[in-house]
Amino acid sequence: MLLLNRIPENRNVPPTSKPEVVKIQAWWRGTLVRRTLLHAALRVLVIQRWWRQIMLEAQQKRRRAALETFTRREWAAVKLQSWVRMWRIRLRYCRLLHAVRIIQTYWRCHSCTSRGFIKGQYRVTADQLHLEIEILLGSGPCIVTECIPLPTK
Repeated sequence: MLLLNRIPENRNVPPTSKPEVVKIQAWWRGTLVRRTLLHAALRVLVIQRWWRQIMLEAQQKRRRAALETFTRREWAAVKLQSWVRMWRIRLRYCRLLHAVRIIQTYWRCHSCTSRGFIKGQYRVTADQLHLEIEILLGSGPCIVTECIPLPTK
């Protein structure tokens, strides 16, 4: 009875009488630790890969938003510039049209004693308006040639 109730004083101390058993147990514990560390490292890699993917997607969204903002601003600037150019060209055209109407009105209402006549032609190119007017009166022909530059972009 005394042997059953007796508690060993040091349970964690391996018996030194069997060193092979100690080696096998140490190997097995090392294997368990290495396996646990490997699983932990794999979990860390999975979490890191996931986090990098999330960060990459967020960066792509920021880049896309910045590009769209830049594109919208550039488009607005180009549109505004084209409207200003159009307005300036239209203003110049209206001035020329007004001048032509004044000349036409003057010559239509002008009574010429020698009954002369006016002959003219014009040509519009991309950047110039070419006018050639020939006025025939009693004293002789008068030819007026004018090149008016048009504003370009």
